[in-house]
Amino acid sequence: MIHSILDNDLYKFTMQLAVIKKFPRAKVRYEFINRGKDPFPEGFAEELRKQVYAMQNLHITADEKAFLESLYFLEPTYIDFLCGYRYNPGEVGIVQRGNELSVSIEGYWYRTILWEVPLMAMISELYFKMTKQTPHSDNEVADVARKKAVKYKMLGVQFADFGTRRRYSHHVHDLVVQTLKSEGGKNFIGSSNVHFAHKYGVKAIGTHAHEWFMYHAAQYGFKSANKIALENWVNVFRGDLGIALSDTFTTEAFFRAFDTKFAKLFDGVRHDSGDALEFADKTIAHYQSLRIDPTSKSIVFSDGLNPEMVEKIEKHCRGRIRTSYGIGTNFTNDVGVKPMNIVIKIVAAKAEGQEYVPTVKLSDAPGKYTGDTDAVDLAKRVLGIK
Repeated sequence: MIHSILDNDLYKFTMQLAVIKKFPRAKVRYEFINRGKDPFPEGFAEELRKQVYAMQNLHITADEKAFLESLYFLEPTYIDFLCGYRYNPGEVGIVQRGNELSVSIEGYWYRTILWEVPLMAMISELYFKMTKQTPHSDNEVADVARKKAVKYKMLGVQFADFGTRRRYSHHVHDLVVQTLKSEGGKNFIGSSNVHFAHKYGVKAIGTHAHEWFMYHAAQYGFKSANKIALENWVNVFRGDLGIALSDTFTTEAFFRAFDTKFAKLFDGVRHDSGDALEFADKTIAHYQSLRIDPTSKSIVFSDGLNPEMVEKIEKHCRGRIRTSYGIGTNFTNDVGVKPMNIVIKIVAAKAEGQEYVPTVKLSDAPGKYTGDTDAVDLAKRVLGIK
């Protein structure tokens, strides 16, 4: 199901580089969360375990190395490290009790960071395979993707594939990206998946994820997390990869840290939870309050998008701020089945010389809160979140 180390989202590699440079001795724990409460069939854990063990044989090929070298923001020493990297199945625990599945990951952060996305992709693909949920035909899948690409071209928006983690299958993902490239023209700006970006000669897209900020909160405290996380990102990438994720501890808390320095240095922000139109208004107002022209900045929208939502957001934002759209499940799992609602999140972090500390994610949608209940309550009190 996973045939390349590069079959992963770009932000996993960029964060891995940053972790190696900033937190080489940090350890973390991740856990699988089955938000949709889908029941897993008998024997699922055993089959998933086989797929995980097969990943230990993956390695970077010479052709893949050449592609990584074309990504100007990746340092040669990091690419050499990745060429020697091998997945260690011993870092992953898989247990099934009845129809409930538990998956955990634990180890050094710089190593375990690559597991999350391919594990989710495998869980999704294996679930549909074992429950015998048949997708549309290849022609129908391609036609659905083609119609969406045409719609986005008509709207004049920039859009990208962000659909690795909850895809129906690797095959469907491949077919969708191939179709988007052929039908999307210049409006299709690339894929978060490094393997497919390489295969189809499109831009690999991504910066960082929630776990970057969650770890900083565990080590430095909730009030300092956003500012130190942004500062560390700047120190590693020196202005490259300039889209900042805004909702780890709510947008309100993020904007308190996103001062003139960061607002000028970063190219824009990414929206991943809460009302998209309200977020756009808050972002525009924040830039204006710092005497920055919002039309010189961007918002990357990436929360559960479909053509109707994109059209609504674009009408609201056009002429006020630049936009682009990272579309995930609606691209890679719009095949006639109900997509899974699953995540894998970092749940604890251990800085050098410290004990494990629970991590939390608040977001702008209370239903997306993750983490220990006491830690979530503490974060809300410290940050003044009602």
